[in-house]
Amino acid sequence: MNRLNSTSGRLNRLLPWFLPVVSFLSWFAVSESGMVPTYLLPHPKDVLAAASTYIFSEAGQGSHAGRFFEDLTASTIRVMSGFGLAVVVGIPLGIVSGRVALVNGMLGMTVNALRAVPGISWLPLAMVWFGIGLKTTVFLVALAAFFPIYLNAEAGARQVSPILLQAGAMMGVNRLRGTFAILIPAAMPHIITGLRLGMGISWAYLVLGELTGVSNGLGAVIMDARMLGRIDIIVVGIILIALIGRLCDLGLHQLLRLSFKSARRMP
Repeated sequence: MNRLNSTSGRLNRLLPWFLPVVSFLSWFAVSESGMVPTYLLPHPKDVLAAASTYIFSEAGQGSHAGRFFEDLTASTIRVMSGFGLAVVVGIPLGIVSGRVALVNGMLGMTVNALRAVPGISWLPLAMVWFGIGLKTTVFLVALAAFFPIYLNAEAGARQVSPILLQAGAMMGVNRLRGTFAILIPAAMPHIITGLRLGMGISWAYLVLGELTGVSNGLGAVIMDARMLGRIDIIVVGIILIALIGRLCDLGLHQLLRLSFKSARRMP
């Protein structure tokens, strides 16, 4: 039984790497065969070389050399600012909307109508309002992250049984304390889902915000590379955003587990 559990544990650890490894091997095989021109899909070796130059070389040794940490810092500030704003607004509004029918009636139709508007539709208006730079990107990121955070917090708060709150009230727990001690922990699975979805969408909309002409950022690098015809740098930017987004998701999950007891019961 122990050997079976050990084998199952190793398989579970290796399983998430299956698709990335298969995708990389397929990419390598297609590139080696010459089936796809390099101007459409560069060879993995060329992408690795471009990534090494972008991350580790000194500035000035190439068009994108040594820019990674500056771009990472700029993009992270924009993402975290927009995501933080969405959290501050989305979770309280979602919880209140999930428990108070009047608030839900006022917000429900408007929120569901606005979330159907594509993010790129907001870009021209954001540029008029905020200009090119940090504010526009933060606005787009916050707007995109708000909807999954709000809707999941609303759903989580709505599904909490009134019996739990009534039992707390019978034990002398007032409404404010019950919100933090009963309502939020019971809604935590939905809240965590909304936060993780919001974090992923934040990185996706970062690129949209940085395509407006900002001088630094991972999205700006992708835009510059497109203008220069550097497909290898575009692929590097995409891969880095995917990796950093995944690391942020893991970090967020661990932070929530450390901060809330109800989150520790989730896998």
